[in-house]
Amino acid sequence: MAEPNDADKNHKLIIDVISDNIRETAYKNQQTTIFQINDDIEVASQEEGYIGSYYHATIVHSVGAYHYKVKYRTLVNNDETASLEELVSVYEVRPIPPDIPHEMKMYEIVDVYDNEGWWFGVITRKVEQKYYVYFPTTADTVAYSIDKLRVHQEWSDGNWIVPLLG
Repeated sequence: MAEPNDADKNHKLIIDVISDNIRETAYKNQQTTIFQINDDIEVASQEEGYIGSYYHATIVHSVGAYHYKVKYRTLVNNDETASLEELVSVYEVRPIPPDIPHEMKMYEIVDVYDNEGWWFGVITRKVEQKYYVYFPTTADTVAYSIDKLRVHQEWSDGNWIVPLLG
C-alpha cells in the first residue's frame, strides 16, 4: 500500500478539523428564540442517529416556558396517515435559514437535503456534477447534485452566521 502524500495528509487534516467543529455544533443547543403559533421553523434533532439534521416544522403552540408542540412538514406519524406532531425543547428550534446562492467549494460546510431533512457535513470533493459530502456524525460520505445543497448557517444572537472553516 502506498504511503499517503503531503496533499492527502493535508486533506485529511482539514477534514478532521472541520469534522470536529461540525460534531461540536451538532451537539449544542440552539439559541432560544420566541416563536408564535404557525411560525415556520426548523427542529434540530438530538436523537441518536439523527444528530446534525434539521426538519421543517410549524409551531402548533407553546407548552410552558421550555417546549413547543410542532407539526412537521416532511415527517409523518407511524401509520403514515398524518404529519408527525411532537413536543420539542425550545433549545431544538430555530428559524428557517435564508437561501444564500453561490458556488459550492471544497471544504465548505453545507446542509444536504436527504431523508426528509437537512443534514450538515463538509464537501470533500467534486466529480463532474456531483459533490461528495462527508457527515462527521455518521461517518458517511455520499454524492449529491447541487440542488440538494445549501450553505450551512448557525442562528446566533438573532442573526444567521456562516461558520468559518477550521
